[in-house]
Amino acid sequence: MKRNLSIAIAIMFLATASFASAQIGNAPATDVLGAHLNYGRGCPACHAPHSGAMGNGIQPKAAGADTGSYALWGEDASPLYGQTISFGAAKYSEALPTGIASGSSEVTGILMCLSCHDGNMAKGAMMRNAVYEILPSTYGSTAPPTLIGNNGLSGAGAASYLTDHPVGTNATISCGAPYNWDCSISATGTILPGPNMAQFITNYGFFVKPGVNAANKPMVLCTTCHNQHLMNTVAVSGKNYAPTPGSFNPANGVANTVSVSSGASGLPAGSYATMFFILAPYNPADKNPYTNQTAQFCRQCHGGEANESNGGTAGTVF
Repeated sequence: MKRNLSIAIAIMFLATASFASAQIGNAPATDVLGAHLNYGRGCPACHAPHSGAMGNGIQPKAAGADTGSYALWGEDASPLYGQTISFGAAKYSEALPTGIASGSSEVTGILMCLSCHDGNMAKGAMMRNAVYEILPSTYGSTAPPTLIGNNGLSGAGAASYLTDHPVGTNATISCGAPYNWDCSISATGTILPGPNMAQFITNYGFFVKPGVNAANKPMVLCTTCHNQHLMNTVAVSGKNYAPTPGSFNPANGVANTVSVSSGASGLPAGSYATMFFILAPYNPADKNPYTNQTAQFCRQCHGGEANESNGGTAGTVF
């Protein structure tokens, strides 16, 4: 009896240790900025302390006279001002801001990102699809595909974004079956989880950071999924901010009155591995054949396909 108990305890210890070694306490040996060290230039490559884009040797066009006016932005975003890009269907078309000075969510969450990562209209500062920094071995030897709108599959113009996930005012997050969570949207555009979504937040979390459009609907930005300052690690607080399930009923619109906050998670506190600047635990290089952590990341918005929405009991497997 004692021997069997000892074996059981040992198995439990090994299982816990395996989980911990795979995720919690993740300590990257490379700089957390990763590829955004920008060939050793570091923060000033994007945030020029003096003279905006001109401080980085870029002479903006006349439309870029507001260079550096927000977040000391040191790249020339003016080729994108007022441009319309379409993601797949016309309903996802996004009219980009006409300047950066406003610092709106579309500026900080889309326009600034495209000023480096667009290979279609803003080629002056685009990524060259080559990395000189030391990246984690899990990235392999293939250069990362960073050229949005220039992937070789479609021509120049709006058609070049057909293979990219929609962002912008029309890329909104919805509630209700069959594809979405049992949630509702408040008058100010925040998400109010129902019981299934609340359980998912306990099992994985809600790390994404949606913006809010003019119609007070939560919308997807580049920064909804990515944290440009942390490439390979993400901190989990261990504090679950999810509301207590109970009063939600999609049929009559009665919902919990507590909105979910980005960073909410029932996972144990610690530093978790991630990739591609994803702002949540996300590791497609995980060697566990049963891991579902990359699927869990997508399910934060696409809840209709989650275990919790389909009677499943599986939590998050690392």
